[in-house]
Amino acid sequence: MASTSRTRTGRGRGRGSGSSSLPPPPSTLPLIIEEFFIVVYEDPLVKKELPKKIADYLDGKEPAKVYLRAADCGPRLWTVEVLFDGQGRMYLDKGWEKFAIAHGVDFGWFVHFKYEGDDVLTVKVFDGTMCRRYYYSDDEDTDDESDDDVKPCIHPL
Repeated sequence: MASTSRTRTGRGRGRGSGSSSLPPPPSTLPLIIEEFFIVVYEDPLVKKELPKKIADYLDGKEPAKVYLRAADCGPRLWTVEVLFDGQGRMYLDKGWEKFAIAHGVDFGWFVHFKYEGDDVLTVKVFDGTMCRRYYYSDDEDTDDESDDDVKPCIHPL
């Protein structure tokens, strides 16, 4: 009996030179940041550092302020100044304290942000048990920068 050698024809999965249906590796995809979060590890009322990738993403187009809107607390926009420290870090500064007080943000809480365009960030707040806090407001006014009153959103529980 003669011995025959078999060679593979490249069919099947894996190493073939045919087209692949796999997506490109993450390093080749454009960086699009529209959602991020912070965990409140220190005083909830002082400025909050945002993730470094956000500061890197905004390099050259740093906004002077952003507008925060609680995801379910009416149309009110909270004006918050943005601070860039020149060392690649970005902070929510003046105005954050009012937002944090109105929403009861505390130590160990998780704050989720979603960029909506035009420097508006929709915010969802999760308490120390990692359960989402839902708020409502009877205040239909938008934020007035001269308004020093803190009008709290109300947690229904």
